[in-house]
Amino acid sequence: MDYVLTANALSKQYGHFKALNGLSMHVPKGAIYGFVGKNGAGKTTFIRLVCGLQSPSSGDFTLYGIHSGEKEIRKARRRMGAVVETPSIYLDMTAEDNLKEQYRVLGLPSLDGIRELLELVGLSDTGKRKAKNFSLGMKQRLGIAVALAGNPDFLILDEPVNGLDPQGIIEIRELILKLNREHQITVLISSHILDELSRLATHYGFLDGGHIVQEISAAELEDACRKCMRIEVSDTRALACVLDTLHTDYKILSNTRADIYAKLNVSQLTLALAEKNCEVLSLQERDESLEHYFMNLVGGEENA
Repeated sequence: MDYVLTANALSKQYGHFKALNGLSMHVPKGAIYGFVGKNGAGKTTFIRLVCGLQSPSSGDFTLYGIHSGEKEIRKARRRMGAVVETPSIYLDMTAEDNLKEQYRVLGLPSLDGIRELLELVGLSDTGKRKAKNFSLGMKQRLGIAVALAGNPDFLILDEPVNGLDPQGIIEIRELILKLNREHQITVLISSHILDELSRLATHYGFLDGGHIVQEISAAELEDACRKCMRIEVSDTRALACVLDTLHTDYKILSNTRADIYAKLNVSQLTLALAEKNCEVLSLQERDESLEHYFMNLVGGEENA
């Protein structure tokens, strides 16, 4: 497989704290790679290293096959655009003037393409409005437009929908899909909004304790996210006894609720429970969510 970005045992230490601890990962060309981790897991630190904003304590990475220690890594980074933490925009400038300034920073020979870029991100009608008067979603889209100046084919977005309203989230989602599908741009997205990420990603890297605990494609993840039957009963101790005799995989959630990871004859299960004076209160089929899969993978109960 052809990879745009690979990392090998990448570490970053601040005093006694290791923000990254031997991180290794692989971003396939053409992918939308979901970079998933709890707050403080090291997602932004990794992005800053790849963008050249910080240097690793140990380990390395390659970008388009160019090693991070080579001089040519600067040229490789010119094929990459990024929005790190917050959009890099001038609030007292219009959208068009923001892009003109970025073109100058990049040393581009002409301003051709600015109008097309504004149309691409849905900001062609903003005229002389200054960015400080934009909505949060518009500012995020302008930040992406700035990152796209220079026509990169790899885009890194750090929490792109954080704080956006539902309409803003939809607009960013549609833009990312358009960039990937129509413009063949590989995208790395760091996000803790896992439900939204599941609508986009083709590949995932799950980060915990400063290193990747699993890389998996969306297709593989779909297979791994098992369907289950959520059952509510009067006594899960009786339920556990019955399921153990049936050699069925299950998980007790509370004194009254459990998930059963198998297809069972509901009538037989109900009768077996009735013999133990256990009543079935409700029953419904469920798919395991990306968030549930992630929390099972890394453990703990806090938000990713």
